[in-house]
Amino acid sequence: MTEQELQKLVEQISLTYFGRPFKHRVKINRRLTTTGGRYHLEDHHLEINAHFLVKQYQSELVGIIKHELVHYHLHLAQRGYRHRDRDFSRLLKRVNGSRYAPDIGLSRKQSPRYCYTCQKCGQSYQRVRRINVFKYACGRCGGRLSVVNQR
Repeated sequence: MTEQELQKLVEQISLTYFGRPFKHRVKINRRLTTTGGRYHLEDHHLEINAHFLVKQYQSELVGIIKHELVHYHLHLAQRGYRHRDRDFSRLLKRVNGSRYAPDIGLSRKQSPRYCYTCQKCGQSYQRVRRINVFKYACGRCGGRLSVVNQR
């Protein structure tokens, strides 16, 4: 799907479900991994995750577009456009938009790099980030931790 086709789809969804035109731009963002889209408050444009433009995610794409359009129309109407606002949740429910972007396996998984063991009970911990062994202790017995290996 190209940006022009996406622009037409967003304009059509806006008129159909909200009864108001979408007058700004839609952009495709290929770097988004954990979110389906973004609404920018400054210039009112939308960004959509490029991974959802595939045919198999068409229904999820429509839900994401509805979600971003709820932000868009409520912000322009100077009403509660944030996730925690009552206006947002009511309108999102009314148009049947998706509350969260579905997980399609784009988030990067990191393998543990540091291994720590307790000097008292022998409990081992694997961590991605390094921890201060003078500040933190074993969660089981409160003993001191020592670094076993780093990758």
